[in-house]
Amino acid sequence: MPERLKKPLIYKSNVRNNEKSYSLMTKFTDSYLGRRDFLRVGSLGLGGLSLPDFLRAEEALKTVGGIAKDKTVIFLFMHGGPSQFETFDPKMDAPSNIHSATGEIKTKIPGITFGPTFEKLAKLNDKFSIVRSFTTQSAAHDSKPIVSKEYSSGAQIGAHYAKVAGASHPQFGMPRNVWLHPQAVDAGATDPIMKLGKFDVTGPLGPAYEPFQPSGKSDLRRDMQLTIDPDRLGDRRTLLTSLNHFRRTVESGKVTGGLDKFQSQALETLTGGISDAFDITGEEASVIDRYDTSKLIDVSRISKRWNNHQRYTNHVKNLGKLLLLARRLAERGAGFITVSTDFVWDMHADNNNATMTEGMEYVGRPFDHAVSAFIEDVEDRGLQEKILLVCCGEMGRSPKINGKGGRDHWGGSAPLLLYGGGLNMGQVVGSSTKDGGEPASDRVTIPNLYATIMETILDVGVVRATTGIPEEVSQVIHGASPIRQLI
Repeated sequence: MPERLKKPLIYKSNVRNNEKSYSLMTKFTDSYLGRRDFLRVGSLGLGGLSLPDFLRAEEALKTVGGIAKDKTVIFLFMHGGPSQFETFDPKMDAPSNIHSATGEIKTKIPGITFGPTFEKLAKLNDKFSIVRSFTTQSAAHDSKPIVSKEYSSGAQIGAHYAKVAGASHPQFGMPRNVWLHPQAVDAGATDPIMKLGKFDVTGPLGPAYEPFQPSGKSDLRRDMQLTIDPDRLGDRRTLLTSLNHFRRTVESGKVTGGLDKFQSQALETLTGGISDAFDITGEEASVIDRYDTSKLIDVSRISKRWNNHQRYTNHVKNLGKLLLLARRLAERGAGFITVSTDFVWDMHADNNNATMTEGMEYVGRPFDHAVSAFIEDVEDRGLQEKILLVCCGEMGRSPKINGKGGRDHWGGSAPLLLYGGGLNMGQVVGSSTKDGGEPASDRVTIPNLYATIMETILDVGVVRATTGIPEEVSQVIHGASPIRQLI
C-alpha cells in the first residue's frame, strides 16, 4: 500500500478555555469535485467552534423544549440593495427619471405589475406576497435585516432562533442555524464582502449559536482535519471505513483523553449521514436542471468595464444551486438558513456597478429563475406550509435615476417578498408614495419582519410562558407586531 494511504486520518486537537475540542472535517479537493461541477464544497465548517460545543449548548436548553415548530425560514439576502422600481413596484405613472428603467409586465394578479426581468415570478405571484411599504430606515451597506445593531443586539437573527430552539436538531443532528454563500457550492467563488455587513456575528448570545458554514471558512477548518486520499474520495465506502476506524480508535482509548458524550454524539452525527444533505448531486438530474441558473446568460459576455463583473458571474452560476441546497437542508431539520448573494444589487452605474437596465439582466434574471424554481419545487413537494422564504436586501434604491443610468442608496423604501410558511399568500401589502420613496400605508419595518419570522418558526405562546429567555431574544420575538396581513 502506498505510504500516503497507510495513514488516512490526521487528528488534531484545539484547546479553547483549557478544554480539548474534538471535531471532524472532510477535506475535499478540487481534483475530485471538479468532476462534479454542480457542487463544490470545500469542507463542512461550524462557524466559531466545534460540533460538540453546539451539542452542549442544546443540552443546556432542554428546559425550553417544544418551542421550535417544524418549520424553516430561508432568508435570501439580496446584498447591495435591490431597486423597488425594477422589481415589484414599477411606478410607470411617475416621470421617466423615476419609473422603472426596464418597464413593466402584467402579473397573474390583475392590476399588479413587476419589472420585466421577473417574467417567471409574474406568473406565480398568487403563490407569494410582496410588501410595497417595507423600509429598512437606513441607506447604509450592511446586513441589517439579518444583523441589526438597533433591533437584534448586533446578533444574527438565526442566532436568536437557535438560542431558543437549540443549536442542532434533536432528531437529525442538523445545525439549526446555517449560512450559505456562493462558496458553499463553488470553491472558486469570491469571498463574501464581510466589511459591508457581517452575517455570522452573535453579539451577546455567544459563539455557540454562530451559523454553520459549509464552505471551509470557519474555525473548524483550522481546528481539525480528517484527511483522506483524494483519489479515493469517490468511494463512499472508503470514507465510512476510515470514520469507523477512527471511532474504534477512540473507543479503545488510544486517543489521549477520549471523547465525552457530546464529542461522541458529534462523531455519530457526522458518520450518520448529515454530510449527505450538503451534496446536491444527490438530487434527480431534472431537479438540478430546474434550478440551474448558469445557462441563462453567457457569462463571457458580462462587460468587464464593471469591476463587479466576477461577482455577476458568480451570481449567474450559483444562485440556483444555493436555493436547491437550502431546500435540502430545510427538509433535513435546519431551522434558519441565510442565503447571501454576492454583492451584486448595488446598481450605481459607476466603475464597480452596472446600470439598472444592464444590471437587472445580470442579477434580476437569475433571481427570477432561481426563486421561481424554488417555489415550484416546494409546491410540488407539499412543503409550502413548512418553508418560509424571505427575500430582501439592506435598502432600496433612490427614486430618481442618476445621470449615468443607475440608482443610488435609499433607505426609505425597499422591496420585500415572502413565500410559504403557512402565511397568507397572493397579496400586495401596503403601498408606497407616488415617487416610490417612502411607505404610504401599512408601514413595515425590520422589527415587524423579525416578529413575522419568529411567529412562523417558534411557538411564541410557549416562549412567553418560558422563564430564562434572554431579554435580547425576547425583544426580537416580541419587539413589534407581525405583518398583520400575512398572519
